[in-house]
Amino acid sequence: MDEAITDILKHNQLSVTDNRLKILELFHNNNKALSHADIEHLSGKNFDRVTIYRTLQTFVEKGIIHTIPTADNSIVYALCKEDCGEGHHHDDHVHFICDKCGTTYCLEQTSIPSINIPKGFSAHRVNVLVNGVCKNCRPS
Repeated sequence: MDEAITDILKHNQLSVTDNRLKILELFHNNNKALSHADIEHLSGKNFDRVTIYRTLQTFVEKGIIHTIPTADNSIVYALCKEDCGEGHHHDDHVHFICDKCGTTYCLEQTSIPSINIPKGFSAHRVNVLVNGVCKNCRPS
């Protein structure tokens, strides 16, 4: 796994640092979106908040991760698809937020429907959020 993560950093012309490796590893090891606080908690290291913030911003700019708005106006982050790149995100899929556990999932198999916006408007990003109960929280 470390080699794959190192390759992502090198492919995006980023220095391979312990902090970047650890944060990117967290995204690869979790099948859900992560918040800044999640990364602080899961890292097991004493990252300073600014280092995490700057690393996340760099990963977003390079097309490694994408942002997902939440109902409480915060942001969580998730890995991008392979066809994303610097300045070009192609993460047009639905995001699911579980009402019970608060986990955000990328539903990559579910595309965002075509949106017809009025003449004169220009869309830069479309976010579709679905709220409900995830399979882990749903009673059997």
